[in-house]
This record gives sequence, C-alpha cells and structure tokens, in this order.
Amino acid sequence: MTVRSILIHPDPRLKATATPVAEFNGDLAALADDMLETMYDAPGIGLAAPQLGIMKRMLVMDCVKEENATPEPMVLINPTVIESSEETNVYDEGCLSIPDQYAEVERPAIVKVEWTDISGKKVQEEFDGLWATCVQHEIDHLNGKLFIDYLKPLKRQMITRKMQKLKREIARGNA
Repeated sequence: MTVRSILIHPDPRLKATATPVAEFNGDLAALADDMLETMYDAPGIGLAAPQLGIMKRMLVMDCVKEENATPEPMVLINPTVIESSEETNVYDEGCLSIPDQYAEVERPAIVKVEWTDISGKKVQEEFDGLWATCVQHEIDHLNGKLFIDYLKPLKRQMITRKMQKLKREIARGNA
C-alpha cells in the first residue's frame, strides 16, 4: 500500500466529472488499498479517486472516529444516491483537497446509496448522520463539485485564494 499525493484546490481535475469504473481487477483493489491508506494517513474520513488525479467513480470512507473503535473502511464504486430524506442536517465540513478550511453545509440527513463493491457485487445501504454527509460529500467529488460550491461566492473566493497561496508556498518548499 502506498500513500499518494492529494490534489489541492484549485485544480481542474477536482472540477471534472469522473468516468464509471468498468473493469474490476487487481489494479482496482490495489487502488482501493492506496486510497484507504492515503485517507487514514491524511487523516480524513473520506477520499474520492479524483482527489488523487484518478478520474474514476470510486470513493473510500470510514466515519468511525472514536479512539480504540474498530475501523469500518468502505469502498464504493460507481455510487449513486437513489433516495434522500426531506429532513436535512448541517455539518461543519472540511476536505483533504482544501486543507484547514471548514464551513457549514446543509445536506439530506438520510440517503440510500447504491454502488458496486470491489468484487463487482451490487450493494445498497442507507446512511445517516456523519456517514450520510461523508458519502454525499465524496459523491460530489465524483461529479466535480466541492463543498465550497455550496457557499456564498465571497466565502468561496476567500477560501480559493488561501488555497492558491498554500499551493505557491508548497511549490517554493515553504509548506
């Protein structure tokens, strides 16, 4: 398993729509392992393949955050939200591609998602709480949408400018 580099906003790949995964093989399993390793290392609770510059409809997540709790890593391939609750939740969201920036985002409180697992089997599950927020956030990545796209333009521009500055500092070797 390899920890990979996570793209930092703004990057055109983060605004592109990912393509469906058609082939389920060892390369896909290795990518899933790398994605989980990268997510845990960051540390984060979710990561979409486009955040690594891989334009495939694939995400990983694990919203278990309690100390000494058993991790529950999930790999979702070609995920789709098939039902959403009318009820909403507001979470203070962050993103590994937008480090150290957080903002409240309102989303459906409960979603039913259908996806294919790593072995090629169709799965459906209902998510609520943090899991629901996380899966929606990561599916947004597959559609070229970032959590800051839900914010007012001024706040979004402010965060984007901070990320541009961070990228310049990284390029100079100061970050």
